[in-house]
Amino acid sequence: MELDHVGVATTDASGLAGLYADLLGTSVVHEEVFDGMHVVFLDMGNGYFELLEPQEDGTISRYLDTNGPGIHHVAFVTEDVHAALDRARDLDIALVDEEPRLGAWGHTVAFLHPKSTGGVLVEFVEH
Repeated sequence: MELDHVGVATTDASGLAGLYADLLGTSVVHEEVFDGMHVVFLDMGNGYFELLEPQEDGTISRYLDTNGPGIHHVAFVTEDVHAALDRARDLDIALVDEEPRLGAWGHTVAFLHPKSTGGVLVEFVEH
């Protein structure tokens, strides 16, 4: 697997996107409102920087209330998210998603619980 993106929780996705675009010399390649969030992707050449701003109460708003802004998850691209979940199960890794679901950009995704992955919320992404 390869790194797909790093997801960052924020209260201002557009403002932070502008800051990082200027700082890193990159640009926004995708933006959408999805699952109660304003989601912005910046192209980093070998992966993406994803900014997540809640538009309603949900996972990201609760994360921000508890932890404040910052890195929310790390995502790895896989050719088969079902097989990736099976491998995680075989390793006794706790799953957030027992089955894959629809994610941003129309990709199929599944998350692993941070209690089993060294405190990191891991996402598998199938394009």
